[in-house]
Amino acid sequence: MKELMIGNKAVARGMYEAGCRVVSSYPGTPSTEITEEAVKYDDIYCEWAPNEKVALEAAHGASLGGARAACCMKHVGLNVAADPLFSISYIGVDSGLVICVADDPGMHSSQNEQDSRHYAIAAKVPMLEPADSEEARVFTKKAFELSEQFHTPVFIRMCMRICHSQSLVNTEPRTEIPLREYIKDQNRVMLPAQARKAHIKVEQRTKDLIAFAETSELNRIDDGTDKSMGFITSSTSYQYVKEIFGNKHPVLKLGMIHPLPEQKIKTFAQSVQRVIVVEELDPIIETHCKALGICVEGKSLFPMVGEFSQRIIEHALGLPQKKSQALADAIPPRPPVMCAGCPHRGLFYALSKNKCMVYGDIGCYTLGAFAPLNAMDLNVCMGASLSGMHGFNKARGSDAEHKTVGVIGDSTFVHSGMTGLADIVYNNSASTVIILDNSITGMTGHQHNPTTGYNIKGDPAAKIDLEALCKAMGVRRVTVVDPYDLHATDTAVREELAADEPSVIISRRPCALLKNVQHKPPLSVDSAKCVGCKACMKIGCPAISVTDKKARIDATQCTGCGVCAQLCKVNALHTN
Repeated sequence: MKELMIGNKAVARGMYEAGCRVVSSYPGTPSTEITEEAVKYDDIYCEWAPNEKVALEAAHGASLGGARAACCMKHVGLNVAADPLFSISYIGVDSGLVICVADDPGMHSSQNEQDSRHYAIAAKVPMLEPADSEEARVFTKKAFELSEQFHTPVFIRMCMRICHSQSLVNTEPRTEIPLREYIKDQNRVMLPAQARKAHIKVEQRTKDLIAFAETSELNRIDDGTDKSMGFITSSTSYQYVKEIFGNKHPVLKLGMIHPLPEQKIKTFAQSVQRVIVVEELDPIIETHCKALGICVEGKSLFPMVGEFSQRIIEHALGLPQKKSQALADAIPPRPPVMCAGCPHRGLFYALSKNKCMVYGDIGCYTLGAFAPLNAMDLNVCMGASLSGMHGFNKARGSDAEHKTVGVIGDSTFVHSGMTGLADIVYNNSASTVIILDNSITGMTGHQHNPTTGYNIKGDPAAKIDLEALCKAMGVRRVTVVDPYDLHATDTAVREELAADEPSVIISRRPCALLKNVQHKPPLSVDSAKCVGCKACMKIGCPAISVTDKKARIDATQCTGCGVCAQLCKVNALHTN
């Protein structure tokens, strides 16, 4: 049966058909939907883990326990999972273990543009790279087979366009794979003596995989009539090349991106006059070809940054530009902004008002960096706000401690913020930590986490008590505030900044977009009272604008939070 699927859904379908039993992941765009689709199959146990390291360790444990397993993450999540990855490569697997990683060329929702193929090379783990949804399904099934055949985890590398674009998929029935018997093997204990022997096996495995890559149907040649030029490519770049040239020029499509074949590439290169490598981000294929002594062109033509497109490739090759449709008028900009009624807005207003140095973190609250709040100085990665703030305060002393805060979401705190808080308490900096508890993992689309009290299916689960946890970690000053109350929030910020010991403020109010949140009636503006002072604009709410020097509230957006009314000194804002 054929079905139209996005690539992420097709990966989940491939997991189901392959007999996968366990999926452990941490949400991260553009990978999130893989696990959200997998959980719809009752035959697969799925969970949201606290972070990607835990997810990979859990999935590997399931593999050693005899079940086919998988974990999913975005490219920066693979940084978090890198520690177990390198050891798991040495240890190997029993039942198949597939690691799905989704890169984000163009940085649509990421803080960097790293290329996950480097991890496959460094960890000596095979990596498959589908170019459409059907390949996403087929390659996922093949990855489980390769994992068991070569006793290794296998990467499926997705990217934003493959994750979220749709194409037809041929669905097949599930293959039930019996649970393997567990057999004790102390060679898996990675003491140096065992690890040395394991490394030798890994190197031999790589040689065996190269031999496999030479004949595998994963790497195929699309013939062409014009041999003056040939392309070596993969993933979305393959689609762009085919859309531009069709069957005019030969194309070597690489579906197994690591390890790469050698003789197959040499043979292809000999069949054409000019070899062009088209790949997004880093020159992985190009470097491999040049190491084989093949003269190829790649990054001398194409950019190292951003997504490719048909137009970019045509321009790089000096081809005539095809005509395209364009709007006559300029499209108004839509800068990113926190939603109307966002609970973080009141907190960031207080930080801006108190001229705080704000060490930010990863989440939708990163939008607090934009005007008019301008309430964030930097962010690095998940959890860095707390440990980074601690280091900043240790470097600059007590003056910094009384002006610096670290902000972190509830999900991110559990992901990797607790160790930063432990550093603050253990090494005693008078740092102020603010946990933005909006009762959900917001930025990736409302996934539950260990602080929400529900699991991935929405069933009741154990709930971490943030106040009790912070106190148990040694924080004596723990304050909970409602960020809709600007006075209370401002008071808490000022009091905790003044303290000469570690402190935690929990800014608690559910995300305004949660289905179970009941909003108050929208506010309106009494034009007779409004003096056009624009005080209400200081919070940057998208529901508020100014027309003819008077404030205006869009009732279709307003959630009735009342934060703006607290800024109006003439009481011109009120509930209808």
